Amino acid sequence: MPGEHVVVAGAGIIGVSIAYHLAKRGARVTIVEAVQPGGGTTSKSFGWINATFSKRPRAYFDLNYQAMAEWRRLELELNGRLNVQYGGSIAWFPAGPEADDLVASVRAHQQWGYAARLIDQGDFQRLAPSVSPGTYAVACHSEQEAAVDPSDALAVLLERARALGAELRCPSKVTGLDLDGTFVRRIETDQAPIEAATLVLACGVNSPEIAQIAGCRLALKGSPGVLVHLKPQPRLLNCVVLAPGVHCKQGADGRIVAGGQIVAGLGTASTEAADADQILQQVRQVLPDLRDAQVERVTLGYRVMPEDEYPIIGFTKTCRNLYVAAMHSGVTLAPLIGRLAATEIIDGISVDSLQPYRPDRFDC
Repeated sequence: MPGEHVVVAGAGIIGVSIAYHLAKRGARVTIVEAVQPGGGTTSKSFGWINATFSKRPRAYFDLNYQAMAEWRRLELELNGRLNVQYGGSIAWFPAGPEADDLVASVRAHQQWGYAARLIDQGDFQRLAPSVSPGTYAVACHSEQEAAVDPSDALAVLLERARALGAELRCPSKVTGLDLDGTFVRRIETDQAPIEAATLVLACGVNSPEIAQIAGCRLALKGSPGVLVHLKPQPRLLNCVVLAPGVHCKQGADGRIVAGGQIVAGLGTASTEAADADQILQQVRQVLPDLRDAQVERVTLGYRVMPEDEYPIIGFTKTCRNLYVAAMHSGVTLAPLIGRLAATEIIDGISVDSLQPYRPDRFDC
């Protein structure tokens, strides 16, 4: 109900989006963050907004597709301050199984209404004139996709949440839960205990540790990702580039961010053999104008990757006022999850599109 106290543990993009949407609905919100807002996975995320080819089955595609529209809704709501960059993405492969899979994926997503299409060389050069793709057999453009700086977007959402009355306690680490049967009565922190009607657990890779206190198993798996951040460059890209071996984007500030190979079917970048030097070498092959570009920083992040790679979202059965939000594709899903979580928490509604992703599939 509006006015009830909700504690959100974790100030990443998911936690802050939930906090903002709760505060907008009139809830009394306290955000508890152990280190600094966005200091975990969010600050090390690529920031690609998409529902592209790894988003299967259809229900999962639909969730991400709706989330893309929610970014536009949220950007309008916040007067354009999120600075979302719309330009789509370009992907390509040389002849072989990966090219065949790309064609099949484009056709399948087109059947679902996605604005993806195969493109010829002329289209490719028009869309990405600075890119040197080498020899390729198939290329596609997914024109509805976008990119955002996750840390900047989080800062805007947090500022607005606080303007609506949300309180941020940072640094403040959750150290325990005071349970009354199947309810969290109080959240213990290293600063002071907090009583709340609902606890939202959005601590990223640290969520399983807290959930375990409530007898809840959150099954996450290791998923590291290296990103190379280059110093500001002249405008080279207006779209996300998904090249064989490397993916990259250019922010509004001119900085280019690059990561390793996107793994088909997972939607994540493989980092087992990739390091910053390899990524830099590959991105310079794709964008020759970067031959003298300097590296500003290298980040290693750990994605919030559930064991079955689908979101974990909703109230747990083991602890009925513990609401869990743990997922990869957190940047894409953040505005939608924020709004739907607020609906479920405040209105007591069970949203149909979230049913496949409930915590109870992990005995939680």
